[in-house]
Amino acid sequence: MTGMPGLIRPMLAKLEKHLPAGDDRYGWEFKWDGVRTIVYAADGALRLLSRNAKDMTASYPELATLPGQVPGEMILDGEIVALRDGRPDFAMLQSRMHVRHPAPSLVADAPVQLYLFDLLYHNGDPLLELAYTQRRGRLDDLNLNTGPVRTPSWYRGDAQAVLAASLAHGLEGVVGKPLASRYRPGVRGWIKVKNVRQQEVIICGWTPGHGRRADMIGSLLLGVYQDGALRYAGQVGTGFTQAMLTALTRHLRPLERDDSPFTTPVPARHARDARWVHPRLAGEVTFAEWTADGSMRHPSWRGLRPDKNPRDIHREEHGPDPEG
Repeated sequence: MTGMPGLIRPMLAKLEKHLPAGDDRYGWEFKWDGVRTIVYAADGALRLLSRNAKDMTASYPELATLPGQVPGEMILDGEIVALRDGRPDFAMLQSRMHVRHPAPSLVADAPVQLYLFDLLYHNGDPLLELAYTQRRGRLDDLNLNTGPVRTPSWYRGDAQAVLAASLAHGLEGVVGKPLASRYRPGVRGWIKVKNVRQQEVIICGWTPGHGRRADMIGSLLLGVYQDGALRYAGQVGTGFTQAMLTALTRHLRPLERDDSPFTTPVPARHARDARWVHPRLAGEVTFAEWTADGSMRHPSWRGLRPDKNPRDIHREEHGPDPEG
């Protein structure tokens, strides 16, 4: 892969509360609930890099069929998903995300697919400066729809119908990409509209459980970066499986510290029994809304996100993103 460009950061999307006017200026795609990856394929070899440039190739051996589908060199953008009954199942994907070399039985029990939605480089041609429609046209021409590799459809305009279809099929939402836009690595030049609220979070501490959860984690104390400060964003005590709690205990034990890592105060009722940790683990929750004091209302745990760098996790706002 020495002839191809080096690391390309994925282009990102800013969250919007509503679909925009003039939606025919966008190409609309379903938002897939998985792990984002930049794919490098050349000479029969494959490399999968996460959003924070972590090499995930060994974790998904079934995707090694991709380089054989098209000769030459390619760099693509896509999402790794696990499906249950035809729908992305993030909980099932969790069983694969933390395993560097999965056993064949795990691969069989929790198979993944690679959904491709952008072509960034092909056989000596850098494509970042091409319009979205041109890049998608060249991707579609490759006909990458064999085995675990898929190229989902995209839709020109009619965003309301696409969003309604995403809700009807239990999907996360939609992503809108300006038809004439070039690919801008690391920039939030796309938009996304979600059917449910989700937030990436940083684990900053935990409190002991009670009753059935005695001697275990009862809740996690969560943070996000906002205006350069690590701010308390609430606590989550639901959504855990026994396997999740066991894994969290194992990951958090070596991160223990004596004082709070937060820049801002934590409500006394939550800080009283807190066990603090260094803010090095990222996760994700669903929640109802942000409260006036900056906490999430009714959050539910979805799982760890080893593909995310905690320093990059900010409170997701509707409208323009402060990171630009």
